[in-house]
Amino acid sequence: MNRPTTPTAPSLVDVLCARVSDIAGDVGAVVSEHARLVAPLADRDERDQLVAAAVARLSGLDALDALFVDVAVDEILVNGGGRVWVERFGALEPRDPIPVDVVPIILERVLAPLGRRLDRTSPIVDARLPDGSRISAAIPPVSVDGPVLSIRRFRRSGLDLCAFAETDVADLVAGLMRSRCNLVVSGATSSGKTSLLGALLRCGAQADRVVLIEDIAELDARCDHVVRLEARPSSPDGLAAITAEQLVRAAMRLRPDRLVVGEVRGDEVIALMQAMNTGHDGALSTVHANNARDAVRRLETLVLRAAPTWPLEAIRSQLTRS
Repeated sequence: MNRPTTPTAPSLVDVLCARVSDIAGDVGAVVSEHARLVAPLADRDERDQLVAAAVARLSGLDALDALFVDVAVDEILVNGGGRVWVERFGALEPRDPIPVDVVPIILERVLAPLGRRLDRTSPIVDARLPDGSRISAAIPPVSVDGPVLSIRRFRRSGLDLCAFAETDVADLVAGLMRSRCNLVVSGATSSGKTSLLGALLRCGAQADRVVLIEDIAELDARCDHVVRLEARPSSPDGLAAITAEQLVRAAMRLRPDRLVVGEVRGDEVIALMQAMNTGHDGALSTVHANNARDAVRRLETLVLRAAPTWPLEAIRSQLTRS
């Protein structure tokens, strides 16, 4: 005979959140005030921990909040089943799992202020958080094992070129920037392409007018004169998409000294290549590829896909001149 299960008693965090959920005002102040009533015997440290956990649940990233504020964490990954991994110093490390039902709550809290939807009709989303971090998420039926998400932290202190290479190599690359060569950074996912691109921009003349185009704005340009343009996906309610290709063409009319495309992955390659061939020297971009030779082949493939009627010889000639 099966014994009836005893319901789990609510935690102090549960009680505190339920008590203040309908009270208007500053979340931190309201929670602090009612924490004394919920936990009158707690000492100061215990009460501070209770307040931090309640504020994280009500207005932050709940169980992920402590990871998000850790400056050593570059990326937070949540897999199906609530399994959590973080990237620290270039290596992935497992963390304590979080309840599966918490993940949709976190996603709703993060995406609602951004005007983005995540439901069965639109089960994949990419968005930029207010601090510049990038979030990508997917839910069933696309994500078979449950909701998954990735938060790539925005690095607040940009790296310089010496963080990527020895001094002589860094000096060589800095010289290419000063000579206004067109440069493409290639590498695998999370290999540091965007960070290197930011370091390259900081080597350029501060007087340069930089027009920066990204699918999700995340590049730390740190330039005195920068114009940032961000692509927009179409929405389920009929809002038209603004593509990177459209933004590259618009950028040509914004008088860029340097045209920067965060990543080339589609038809924008044509507009970027034409810009490089019409006097816009010093253009920069990144591309997913294993090495420099594969990067050129990847660009060829992207151009061929965007302009299938172009002869391969003409494509290679255009890329060579670019």
